[in-house]
Amino acid sequence: MRMLHSYLRFAMRNLAKNKIYSLINIAGLAVGLAVFWLMALYIADELSYDRDSGNADRIYRVVHSGEWAGGNFKMAQTPPAFGPALEKDDPGIEAAARMDVEGGGTLVYGDKKIEVGDGRMLLADNSLLTVFQFPFLYGDATNALAAPNSIVLTKGLAEKLFGSAEEALNKTVMVERDGPSQVTGVIEDPPANTHLGFTALRSFKPTDNEWKNSFLYTYILLKKGVGIHAVEARLPGFYDRHIKALLGKGAKYRMELQALTSIHLHSHLDYELGRNGDIKYVYLFGAVALLVLGIAVINYINLSTARASIRMKEIGVRKVIGGSRKQLISLFLTESVFFALLSAAIAGLLTWFVLPGFDQLSGKALMLGQFGPMPTFLLLAASALVIGLAGGLYPALFLSGFGTIPALKGQVGDQSTTVLFRKSLVTFQFIITIFLIAGSAIIYLQLHYMQGKDLGFNKDQVVTFHLPNQDVRKHVDNLKTQLLRDPSVEAAGVAGNPIGNNDIGGRQVHFEQNGAILPEPTQVQAFYADADFLPTMQIGLVSGRNFSAARPADVTGSVLVNETLVKHLGWSDAVGKRVQLGKDPAGQPVMATIVGVMRDFSIYSLQHKIEPLLLQMPPVAKEADNIYARVQKGRIPQALRHIAEVYSQFDPTTTLDFHFLDENFSQQYAAEKKQGSILLIFTVLAIFIACLGLLGLVTFTVGQRTKEIGIRKVLGASVTGIVLLVSKDLIKPVAIAILISTPLAWWAMHKWLEGFAYRVRISVWIFLAAGLLAVVIAMLTVGLRAMRAARANPTKSLQTE
Repeated sequence: MRMLHSYLRFAMRNLAKNKIYSLINIAGLAVGLAVFWLMALYIADELSYDRDSGNADRIYRVVHSGEWAGGNFKMAQTPPAFGPALEKDDPGIEAAARMDVEGGGTLVYGDKKIEVGDGRMLLADNSLLTVFQFPFLYGDATNALAAPNSIVLTKGLAEKLFGSAEEALNKTVMVERDGPSQVTGVIEDPPANTHLGFTALRSFKPTDNEWKNSFLYTYILLKKGVGIHAVEARLPGFYDRHIKALLGKGAKYRMELQALTSIHLHSHLDYELGRNGDIKYVYLFGAVALLVLGIAVINYINLSTARASIRMKEIGVRKVIGGSRKQLISLFLTESVFFALLSAAIAGLLTWFVLPGFDQLSGKALMLGQFGPMPTFLLLAASALVIGLAGGLYPALFLSGFGTIPALKGQVGDQSTTVLFRKSLVTFQFIITIFLIAGSAIIYLQLHYMQGKDLGFNKDQVVTFHLPNQDVRKHVDNLKTQLLRDPSVEAAGVAGNPIGNNDIGGRQVHFEQNGAILPEPTQVQAFYADADFLPTMQIGLVSGRNFSAARPADVTGSVLVNETLVKHLGWSDAVGKRVQLGKDPAGQPVMATIVGVMRDFSIYSLQHKIEPLLLQMPPVAKEADNIYARVQKGRIPQALRHIAEVYSQFDPTTTLDFHFLDENFSQQYAAEKKQGSILLIFTVLAIFIACLGLLGLVTFTVGQRTKEIGIRKVLGASVTGIVLLVSKDLIKPVAIAILISTPLAWWAMHKWLEGFAYRVRISVWIFLAAGLLAVVIAMLTVGLRAMRAARANPTKSLQTE
């Protein structure tokens, strides 16, 4: 213990004596550890999704996919019949639960009226409560949703409506459009790290016999001790009994069971409950955090090894007075661990200071002690200990290995191996740095491309809003007329869905080919739109005509298709072709005619390619539930006030929720924007740490060659010549790093861009620019310090020690 105390005193004395090197080491390690800790918190949160349920390890979501000659699907939704049939057929399944998502809604209690956002109110089987074991505050989980018109509220929503959660039980609330519902339970608010982000659950009872239309989310709970592989092995039998007869010849079908805990990071199907994360970004950020920390550790090893020569006499003296090699190794490792622990303490303060800003950037609510106070302390201490031992081991072995006499004389011998080792570490640092610079640049260019790409329509100044009141939908033409009376509203149209949210539905239809209706269906995206939709969106026609309000037959007998669908079917002229949309209740085919071909336009974000699209006019008033209004540039506030005033004449109790179309599309790239910003910040920090290491090395190099620089100046060497002399050995590793990092960065960013249907081309100038930037940064770091040494008075450099 006394020896350890002595080692620590010496470490503190060495810190005070060598302030520049100590500051560089501590600053680099502290920043590296802070980055590592922030990313550890981020990754831990991403990996924690849906793990709070007591049954999390036994819950699986049923999903399915299919492929045939006319199209394909990969859906998170399933038909209503799947859940009951699976529970009945499979002995390993304890329970099945289904739910549906309402497109927003309004809850009314007394004079209080609360809008529930899209996807925040779920229709659910009673079994959903026991499958997920939601923590009940009030009410009975076994039957809270068993009776019709029952509703379970989260604590937060109950407090907004009733003042306290306890007061909510057994009260009656009005669900706008659907009438009264009795509050039969209050549960804790779902945690942020779940894919079920609801505020209310309503009872419903879907049919158990519907096998064709997929619109529900189905979850199963396995019995304790039952393995998932055993249940999966019985799925082919389920397919043979219930599904095979429904599919056409040549169709390929697959049903899968997704572990609840894997949905957030591993599921990217159509009609997900919300935008999930991506395991690729977890790997990316984990790798970046390790690389930034690696740069910091490399700095420490480099500087410690480089300073070995000026500690030779210290080694010699310690050996003369009886110090063993083991004691010397312990001394230097203690010094290294002390530096690392000090850096860890500063890193903890840095993390605490920047965490609120990081939360805002990442869209999370992380806590410094997220793992608990003691685990947090132990993890930080263990990290510092490992880094300190790893960073100090090589210098300790290197320094303690010199003989006594050579050490006293300051003879370090042949250091070519040590110099090569240091240059290799510098090269590795800049491989990482250039890789991050190039990656950040490509991510920025892709995001800029997505924001500016022509989507096939004019998304600027288009505001959309949902019509929650079905009575208003019956008067939608009058509503549009009233909106257009103010010049701030230039155009108004109606559609059944808001585009840009990645949730437009699909359907299978049969098209005419060579005078006959094809027996095999074609999968198309489809939604309802009136005759004013295309003009409002400024979408052009390639051929044919638009819908016409003056032609009543267009409502049920006409459709519009896009260019992609025409190319998919190989038509030279689509206008006049017949389409079988389905069958009526009597089993007779429902036919329509293509009256026009629209130019291709994106209804999804650019992660998705444009698919075959079909538009119909709203056949009934309830399908005319979204207004698109193009407002005059520069008069948006006036237009929104006018729209709200006009709507209040039709529905005085509802407050409209406006959405701008460009923001709808922009939100689909929100995750990429956040991740790009995080990567950019960490790239800057990596450059900062790498420059700290270069600054330390060049400072040491200049100090070692002070007399040489003085002699060269006396003999007539120029400042430029001396700067180049000092700089060249440290710039060479940067040039080598450019050659190594370029193919690595190209491969990684090529894989990242594969996630986008429309993407930028990776140009060689990006990597040249990244390399040039790295060279400029290195030259500035090295050159400025070398120039200072070259301009120093040579008489001071040539004084004897």
